[in-house]
Amino acid sequence: MNIFPYDSKIDFLRLRHAALAIAVLMVIGSLVLLGIRGLNYALDFTGGTVAELTFEHPADLDVLRDRLEAEGYPGAVVQAFGSETDVMVRLQPREGQDNITQTGDAVRTVLSSDDNQATLVRSDFVGPQVGKELAQNGVLAAVFVMLGFVIYISLRFEWKFAVAAILSTAFTLIVTTALFALTWREFDLTVMAGVLSVMGYAINDTIVVFDRVRENFTGLSKVDTREILNRSVNQTLSRTVITSLVAFLTVVALYVYGGDSLEGMAESQMCGIVIGTLSSIFVACPLLLLLGASKQDLIPKVRDNADLDRRP
Repeated sequence: MNIFPYDSKIDFLRLRHAALAIAVLMVIGSLVLLGIRGLNYALDFTGGTVAELTFEHPADLDVLRDRLEAEGYPGAVVQAFGSETDVMVRLQPREGQDNITQTGDAVRTVLSSDDNQATLVRSDFVGPQVGKELAQNGVLAAVFVMLGFVIYISLRFEWKFAVAAILSTAFTLIVTTALFALTWREFDLTVMAGVLSVMGYAINDTIVVFDRVRENFTGLSKVDTREILNRSVNQTLSRTVITSLVAFLTVVALYVYGGDSLEGMAESQMCGIVIGTLSSIFVACPLLLLLGASKQDLIPKVRDNADLDRRP
């Protein structure tokens, strides 16, 4: 199935200067926004009280969140764990609650109902140090993934391809993260997982285009680099759009039916899919052209005649 003809001749590279300028401005703006405003870290990172409760019957998590919100516990994280009657609640203590026990008892009272009583199993405090370690681990995970991409693409293609792919992926990662600073949406572990998963999607989209670039470099010996890059983007355009559309609709379903706990992850993935698709079209190949990639980069280097003559 082709949305766009295989031999379409859209001149994407004609927009390369404007596209790269916009991408640079977006990255600078995103870094400034992240530096000045920062992220609205959720309890996963800031710390708070953790209460584990057991209900007599399975409880509706959305109803529990609404009750806590109404009683003055905004942003509480309510998750099921173990059986259907076991619930874990993470929240910031309300004013006037001086200790963990008071907070746990208050949560049990709020969440209990006449037909479904809750029993407090344990109540504990998670300090911000744990959240700091989680944030550091997330950054380290992103760095190691990037390094893995660099090694893989350098071995499969050539260093110029690796640099272009990593820069376009970093663009997707930074802008997607900055959107949460702009909207002040809570940034929790599920959102971080969504952002990290976007890296894999973006790099895969770019590698598909670069695979076609390599094939065209081999088969179109008399065509210049700019035209080869344009043809490669056009030839993979239908695949890129269809894959992105299917992935986006899948994440929309997750956003609509996944509940409050998965909304943040779905939002990060929806934003990342759109930005990653645009970066694979308008950023990756222009960067490759800017770095001076050519068919010679993919040809194995041979020794000159003098070296051959010196062979025993």
